[in-house]
Amino acid sequence: MNRKQIAESLEEIGLLLELLGENPFKTRAYHNGARILRGLDDDLELLVRENRLTEIKGIGVALADKIGTLVRDGGLPYLAELRTRVPPGLLQWIKIPGLGSKKVRAIHVALDISTLGELEYACRENRLRDLPGFGQASQDKILRGIDAVRRHAGRFRQPVIQREAERLLALVTPLPGVERAEVAGSVRRRVETSKDIDVLVAAADAEPVMAVFAEDDAVEEVIGRGPTKCSVRLKSGPTADLRVVGRSSYACALNYFTGSKAHNVALRARAQASGMRLNEYALTRQSDGEELPVADEAALYGHLGLDYVEPELRENLGEIEASETHELPDLLKPTDLKGVLHVHSNWSDGSASIEEMAEAARSRGLQYLGLCDHSKAAAYAGGLDADRVAAQHEEIERLNEQFGDEFRVLKGIEVDILEDGSLDFPDDVMATFDVVVASVHSRFNLDETKQTDRILRAIGSPYVDILGHPTGRLLLARDGYPVRLEAILERAAENGVAVEVNAHPHRLDLDWQHLRFGLRRGLKTAINPDAHAPEGLDDMRYGVGIARKGWCQASDVLNAWPLDRLLEFLRDRRQRAGA
Repeated sequence: MNRKQIAESLEEIGLLLELLGENPFKTRAYHNGARILRGLDDDLELLVRENRLTEIKGIGVALADKIGTLVRDGGLPYLAELRTRVPPGLLQWIKIPGLGSKKVRAIHVALDISTLGELEYACRENRLRDLPGFGQASQDKILRGIDAVRRHAGRFRQPVIQREAERLLALVTPLPGVERAEVAGSVRRRVETSKDIDVLVAAADAEPVMAVFAEDDAVEEVIGRGPTKCSVRLKSGPTADLRVVGRSSYACALNYFTGSKAHNVALRARAQASGMRLNEYALTRQSDGEELPVADEAALYGHLGLDYVEPELRENLGEIEASETHELPDLLKPTDLKGVLHVHSNWSDGSASIEEMAEAARSRGLQYLGLCDHSKAAAYAGGLDADRVAAQHEEIERLNEQFGDEFRVLKGIEVDILEDGSLDFPDDVMATFDVVVASVHSRFNLDETKQTDRILRAIGSPYVDILGHPTGRLLLARDGYPVRLEAILERAAENGVAVEVNAHPHRLDLDWQHLRFGLRRGLKTAINPDAHAPEGLDDMRYGVGIARKGWCQASDVLNAWPLDRLLEFLRDRRQRAGA
């Protein structure tokens, strides 16, 4: 097990203990242990070998023993035993927004039910309405949450999907006889969540490739297997399909299995109108049935009179027309990013110091970091008051002297947008920041008009540079709050306020469709990881994928600009806004 997997195991132990009603001090120890491991820079295996885990504050003898077992054995009998004691259905309940472990246990104990179906029935029979701590509103909210859980069933976020897709691709690519291999489907198009993984291989003999694929240790079940296709279910949850084709069919097959369906239909119609026939195996002339040479996807698009269309854009939302007129965007690339904005430190709810976050950014080749800890209204996250802001700025100035011209830490804040749309600090404090991200963290239940007006007032402030996670959604867990997002994006573009693409894989908010809407109106964005630990900076890859899918170019992204251009933009924007 790697460090991340061990932290996840500790989190699971803490959750299972909560569902069993264990002492809260005991459950908190496991959650704290997971947090400590995620922020640990030292070699975990070395600490275990040298019996030095207990030297770390927050890790006692019992916890160190369990971590050591996970490191050495890759498993833990204690965790396995806990799993047998907690009904699996309760873990589904946890996915329902607003239904934490205490409420899950309260319902389970009071009503003696444990499945999602039983919970739904109990709600429809008004059995939760009279339970202490619930009521009609809670019951209605739980019913809506059950619908959401079922709607999202079988879908997986990008960290799971991308990790498994990359692993499967690495598994088959070096095999003897494999000439080409690629991940296709929604994973290649960088859709926010996916149900499955498609892997395409070009090889003369399919059987040896399929044998390795089917016998992989990560496979839980072989669902189906034929001469050229093998379908499996992975232990991590997703299904995966392997298809093996001949060399001459590879480019057409890759294009077809990448999709989307709407893009494929449009390409086939274009081929037919040009006297050709396109399917998943070949492009042929209708007149004589001769197969046209298609060395790669660029050649396929060329035969159709089109420029190459990047996979992220293939949704039949204008990309074919833009390709025909040579107006496709030069999409943002990961290497375009010059800095990172909106990260947290241990001054609020992060797990690392400002210097550690800065060094993590430097090690990734970045030139600057916008340190944006929470403001005081976020007391649950250790939000900063004015005195702590001043102290933090002193530390940042000291670090910047240390870094010299090589790197810059920007004095930033993630300021709460209060219920009336005002900000969590007065103007004299707001004026001390280099960059301000303003976000909604409370009162998600306001109606659409009030929520919209709240945000519109906030982005009218001359001190707000970036609107953070604009809908508040959590993928596969919580829908965004009701808001007229297009009106907000139009106003942000008018005011010169950027709207972030929050790259955290649980958010990916702003979504790609609305990003494109905003870009057409002159909106700027920032790809922000919302990182709470050094490794969180690597989530930028997910944000870049969403930005590319939204037709985003480097010129549209604040943190793809050199530092001097970014600072000039921020100064000019505030002056124009009347700060």
